[in-house]
Formats: sequence, structure tokens, C-alpha cells
Amino acid sequence: MARPAAIPPEAEPRPALLSAHTPRAIRDALVGSERAEFEHDYQQAMTESATTLDLTEVLKVLDVYRELAELARRQGPEAHLRMLDAVDRLQRGQTVPVISGHLHKAEISARLSR
Repeated sequence: MARPAAIPPEAEPRPALLSAHTPRAIRDALVGSERAEFEHDYQQAMTESATTLDLTEVLKVLDVYRELAELARRQGPEAHLRMLDAVDRLQRGQTVPVISGHLHKAEISARLSR
């Protein structure tokens, strides 16, 4: 059987869509300290799995950070960073500006009625 000619690099098949659930896609969607925390936790889980041959911890890390990455994607990086900052300030006992629930609902209703 004849071997096919070499495929030129520009013609090599590439996936049309890359999953948002790959470790790289998760890392790329994370912002601020969450990205560094993911890289640390993922590396630690991968190191453990290399010795135990058990991917359970790797999959747990991916599940946790996949949800955070999706939240960051939906909010946008700037809004997500503001949320992380507010959480950090609350954890340190500082006050953060808040909007009452009824005002927030009114704002949402006004935007939806446009």
C-alpha cells in the first residue's frame, strides 16, 4: 500500500471547536487570583495523580474551577474582578456598597422593558 504524501501544515486537520472544559480553556477564562489558584491546585492534583494513577482529584479541581470560569465568562472579566474584590473586602470585615433588592429588581425590570 502506498503511503500518502505528507500533508502540508496548513492543511492539517484542526478541531473546529475547542471545549470550554479543557484545563487551558478554564485557566484562560479565570481572572485575578483565581487563575493562580487554579494553576497551583491543578498542578498539585496532577502531581498526586501521577503517583496514585487516580484522576479523581484532577477532575474535582476541574469541576470547581469550571464553574468559576463560567461565572467569569458570563460576568465579563472586569465585573468578575469587582466581585472578587468585594468578597475580599467582606472577608476582611470591611463594608462594601450595596444596592437594596427592590432597587435592583426595578433596575432589571427597566432594562428588560426597553
